Amino acid sequence: MTHIDAGAELDPVHPVPPPVGRPKGLSSAEVAERVARGEVNDVPVRSSRSLGEIVRGNVFTRFNAIIGVLWVIMLFVAPIQDSLFGFVIVANTAIGIIQEWRAKKTLDSLALIGEARPTVRRDGRAAEISTSEIVLGDLVELGPGDKIPVDGEAVETDSLEIDESLLTGEADPVVKKPGDRMMSGSFVVAGGGSFTATKVGREAYAAQLAEEASRFTLVHSELRSGISTILKYVTWLMVPTSIGLVISQLVVKDDDFKESIAYTVGGIVPMIPEGLVLLTSVAFAIGVIRLGRQQCLVQELPAIEGLARVDTVCLDKTGTLTEGGMDVTELRTLDGGDESYVRKVLGALGESDPRPNASLQAIIDTYPDSEEWRCTQSLPFSSARKYSGASFSEGDGTTSAWLLGAPDVLLPDDDPSLAEIEELNQQGLRVLLLARVAGDLDAADVADGARATALVVLEQRLRPDAADTLRYFEEQDVAAKVISGDNAVSVSAVAGKLGLPGAANTVDARRLPAEREEMGQALDDNSVFGRVTPQQKRDMVGALQSRGHTVAMTGDGVNDVLALKDADIGVSMGSGSEATRAVAQIVLLNNSFATLPSVVAEGRRVIGNITRVATLFLVKTVYSVILALLVVCSQVEYLFLPRHLTLLSTLTIGVPAFFLALAPNKERAQPHFVRRVMRYAIPGGVIAGGATFATYLLARHHYEGAGAREAETSAATLALFLIAMWVLAIIARPYTWWRVGLIGAMGLGFLLVLTVPWLQDFFQLKLVGTTMPWAAVAIAAVASLAIEVIYRWVDRRVPA
Repeated sequence: MTHIDAGAELDPVHPVPPPVGRPKGLSSAEVAERVARGEVNDVPVRSSRSLGEIVRGNVFTRFNAIIGVLWVIMLFVAPIQDSLFGFVIVANTAIGIIQEWRAKKTLDSLALIGEARPTVRRDGRAAEISTSEIVLGDLVELGPGDKIPVDGEAVETDSLEIDESLLTGEADPVVKKPGDRMMSGSFVVAGGGSFTATKVGREAYAAQLAEEASRFTLVHSELRSGISTILKYVTWLMVPTSIGLVISQLVVKDDDFKESIAYTVGGIVPMIPEGLVLLTSVAFAIGVIRLGRQQCLVQELPAIEGLARVDTVCLDKTGTLTEGGMDVTELRTLDGGDESYVRKVLGALGESDPRPNASLQAIIDTYPDSEEWRCTQSLPFSSARKYSGASFSEGDGTTSAWLLGAPDVLLPDDDPSLAEIEELNQQGLRVLLLARVAGDLDAADVADGARATALVVLEQRLRPDAADTLRYFEEQDVAAKVISGDNAVSVSAVAGKLGLPGAANTVDARRLPAEREEMGQALDDNSVFGRVTPQQKRDMVGALQSRGHTVAMTGDGVNDVLALKDADIGVSMGSGSEATRAVAQIVLLNNSFATLPSVVAEGRRVIGNITRVATLFLVKTVYSVILALLVVCSQVEYLFLPRHLTLLSTLTIGVPAFFLALAPNKERAQPHFVRRVMRYAIPGGVIAGGATFATYLLARHHYEGAGAREAETSAATLALFLIAMWVLAIIARPYTWWRVGLIGAMGLGFLLVLTVPWLQDFFQLKLVGTTMPWAAVAIAAVASLAIEVIYRWVDRRVPA
């Protein structure tokens, strides 16, 4: 067949020359000249922060500044043992930088794999290039699903329809003619053509949007915003408490100045939960690295957390539950049609579309083209229309026009053929109707009066991993909604084969109520929806969100873009259209739906573990504030030197938190992070602070003479260590062999400090006598029992 429409020569893999009379694009010399002038699309599309930003983000923090000042002071006024906290911060910051740099390299390499490569015509040949290599004046070719990378002016159009909704908010596709403006950031929904680049780089309309869409971010996360809220309150508590402590130790007590400074700093430093932000960043970064090994590109870091919070997953059938390819299993002629003639029509229709979808590709593979047929007009497939078409001049001089698409769209509701089609759909088969029409294909009513000629029966290839993935979501109480543009009965059959709960209750989306509340109720009550338009997909996501659901949307076609953009989490297949990959937060580069449980599990690991770790850090912050306030009110010397609290923090928080933050965790993600953490941290910190101060006061009455202060501090340190260890033991539940080993190792570390002479001298810790140490153990036991009782009461009475 000879095809005279635009776009026939496009081949993104093997460059071929265009037919005579077609624009040839720029020459190699013209391209080199424009590159030399800097007229190139050099907008940096970053998947992560630069190394400089990573270093600045980890070094220049509010708490690092506070600790840095205190560290410098301590280096001048106290032994090196009291400055250990500064070295810990340096090590923590270095760990944060290294892990985020590793995550950056992982993201950059994955982004390169998933990078879109537009087709341009140069020297008369079409070839794929990187988006950053487009120069001013390039002739860029377009097909369905392509995102327009730069601004330009249409040159050739073949029923070209552009969706500009992401830029203008206008939902209806815009039909483009030669000379019309093309806006970067929009995408092709139907047809094909080419345009000349008129604005490249940062001058393009949506260059900033494109850059922002694929940037590695640490924002819009309940976890991080919750931690920021906690840190804000901690700062407010720190300022007045620190001022009171300074006045108490320097003015009220007439002690040695340098020693007073050392004890004052010892009271301020533990109020700062300095490792909490670090461990959150490290947990996220390691999550990115782990998912990267499974070919999962996380374009926005909090998407790991977001997918773990999702309670509803909307799945597009084609490309998600089924593989992209299809096979023609049967051709049924209607009304006594000639099968050999129908085969010729199908072969010609296949060749009329330069960029066929999966259904048309199956037809192309089955029915060869007839050389004597000539295409005079084509109508590319559109998700909104549900059909494509073409007009032909046949070999004998006659003309004909045909449509190929959804039978229930092309036929009236009372057509007798629909009963036969229904039976096929119930078997999970996909059925296309070939219908002959009269009139111009551009007419809005072209489908009216279509004469059914044949049914093309297609078998869809189910993804082998889809059933297991759906089962995983069911076990995790995540509702799966199959939302497809295909026939509702066919979609239901596919969902049923995969074991989706509620697959038998299928809804034809054309009968869904338009009101958001009623639509949301229908979505809650049913699981499978067919004949859904792209705009309806978007509306359905919004209806679910309006009912309090956190929604993830998966898809790979242009009809999914609007819904992906509006969903809480958008997931695209790597083989999907450029437009879907651009708006999705997560891209499955291996096209495996089975990767999604890994993303959910990784998110749950991060959220659950950071909640545990945050409780540890904030218990320390609360008991430090309580101790400081009690010292100010009672006008006594502060209990600890910085070295004591560095030891306690390392053994009861720092080392255990690092392992707990990276451990496996399958707990379902829960909302209200701040409330969940503080309901444990406040009572635990208050009891620990009160019990430690009581031990200290008791020791002050018990010990007298030289070495009394060291003995008092040692007793208080022992009590606080035991209480903090019990909090760690609670947080570490449920126990595994390595968690028990971790707690035991921390206890052994403290025991070594108390028994090895040079460690006793280094940390200035030495238990004197037996009465007070055993009293400290008894007080710690009572406090630990109180924390256990309070925590269990909180679990029952104070919901998160």
